[in-house]
Order: sequence, then structure tokens, then C-alpha cells
Amino acid sequence: MKWTPIEVKTGSRTVFVDITGRIDEEIRKTGIQNGICFIVIQHTTAGLTINENADPDVTRDILVSLSRLVPATGDYRHAEGNSDAHLKASLMGFSLMVPVMNGRLARGTWQGIYVCEFDGPRTRQVLVGVQGEEE
Repeated sequence: MKWTPIEVKTGSRTVFVDITGRIDEEIRKTGIQNGICFIVIQHTTAGLTINENADPDVTRDILVSLSRLVPATGDYRHAEGNSDAHLKASLMGFSLMVPVMNGRLARGTWQGIYVCEFDGPRTRQVLVGVQGEEE
């Protein structure tokens, strides 16, 4: 399997960036029609998730809820001032595995793939690997 890095720039401390189209483009380039797509973010203060991409209030609600669960300030010992970002990234996860069918992500109608930024703005690296059958 070949891994392709994609760069994702984030514009604020906490934000979700929809990368669904970019992942589909990487799948298209491989020529694989049916298989599996692996997506990995190489950072400890950002994560990945799949959720609704039709209503931006959904990602806003997730960010607000995560901020309530894991406040920016607290009884943290990590000295860099981004302990909440590490915790939120762990809650979201660092990888996804999505089926590929007919050369595209096999996702639900309203599902999108997001980079979850918790310590931005930054430039993040996401690795995309596709394995399967070419037709």
C-alpha cells in the first residue's frame, strides 16, 4: 500500500476541517475501485472523525460539548498550555478506516471526514492509504 500525505491548514485554535473531497481525490488517483481507505493524522493535539457535513451547527455543537467536557484550563500538569488539546485529540482518535466502493468513499449521505483541530492554527499532516482492487 502506498501512503500519500496531504497537508491541512487550520485557521483557529479549535475547528473542524472537512477533508472528504480531498480523500476522494486521493482514492481516484490510485485507480482502486473496491477496497479500504486508511486515514491517519500524525499529531497529538488533533484528531479525525466522521460526522454530518450538511449542517455546520453539528461540528459547532461537538466543539462546544468537548470544551465543556475538557475545559481549556484545569488541573493539568503538562506545561505547554495545551493539555486540553491532547485530551480532546485522544477522545476523537487519530485514525479512520472507510470502505471504498466504485472508486469513492462508501459513506452515508450526510457523512463527512474531518480533521479536528484543538491547538491551532497549524498546518497538519494527514496520511491516506488505499488498498484494494483496480478495475
